[in-house]
Amino acid sequence: MKKVLIAVDDTMGSKAILSVYNNLVRRPESVVLLHVQRPGGKSLMYEMLGEAEMSTLKESLEGSEHQARLDEQAYEILSFYKKELEDGGLVPIKTVIRWGHPVDEIVKVASEENADLIIVGCNGKSKLHKLVSGCVTRDVEKSSGVPVLVAKAKTGGCSKGEKALGLREAYNAR
Repeated sequence: MKKVLIAVDDTMGSKAILSVYNNLVRRPESVVLLHVQRPGGKSLMYEMLGEAEMSTLKESLEGSEHQARLDEQAYEILSFYKKELEDGGLVPIKTVIRWGHPVDEIVKVASEENADLIIVGCNGKSKLHKLVSGCVTRDVEKSSGVPVLVAKAKTGGCSKGEKALGLREAYNAR
């Protein structure tokens, strides 16, 4: 395996990726660490936006405080995972930040980077929640042209309390 794409965010499902990666039988030659910014948050309305609307939204947010916060959060998330992965061995790690729908961007970056494997986290959503809002992990599995390895959080996802702690505190609480 030459290249692995690891998609991460601020959930406990993504944190489970570290364990899966560390238990790989053989380390890849390189890793692409991807974070997809979602300026609309986890809103169902955001998921319904098409390319034209996404482009307009992106233009309107350029230079705004909201975009600055999204960028800061993306760098913080990627820095955390990059440090954790670097502690595990001498594998080159490329970080990528994308903007848009996570499924589309994960599949697109995997193709662009010629990834041999995608590793994503599963947040343990209830079946009802998946039915209403969809599931990035499931949709990546369906859309990807390469194998997808799913890391499932031991706790079954990120509770509202853990989310409220903020990224740094949740990661430090491990």
